[in-house]
Amino acid sequence: MAMEDTLRQCESKPIKGEVIFCATSLESMLEFTQNVVGSNSEVQVLTTFHKTKSSVTFQNYTIVEILMEILPPKTKMVACHSLPYPYAVFYCHSTESEKNRVFRVSLVGENNGDIVEAMAVCHLDTSQWAPNHVSFQILGVTPGSSSVCHFFPAQDFIWIPKFKTQASSIM
Repeated sequence: MAMEDTLRQCESKPIKGEVIFCATSLESMLEFTQNVVGSNSEVQVLTTFHKTKSSVTFQNYTIVEILMEILPPKTKMVACHSLPYPYAVFYCHSTESEKNRVFRVSLVGENNGDIVEAMAVCHLDTSQWAPNHVSFQILGVTPGSSSVCHFFPAQDFIWIPKFKTQASSIM
């Protein structure tokens, strides 16, 4: 079932203003990213990482602090999500919307105090999303009625152009 879902997602049509690509190697992921942000641009990758080692595989987390907001310019951010498959497959996508915000936040685990620096993306405009999107089902909202924020697991990536001044501190 998971493999079929991966294939279905990779073959899905993008929403208005979005480009998608399923990468099966780091090279193809980087090539897609360079096509989006510009072939002459240096890029950097942002990802979630665990600051403490933990044997707990699943637990609730609390946001302790917003460490920084990262402000990529229009169409210059690529998000790549790991998908279940017998080999590495990443669902990469980018939208033209300026209404996405990217944050690095500090989280603490409910069970054992595990500390995580997580990447989070907030989509402020969800009006083009499918009405049956899982986010709407979980939150009980409809397309365009609410923003949707989500955390990136450690195996997912956010690619942005490398800037001299690339982030602004929130706190």
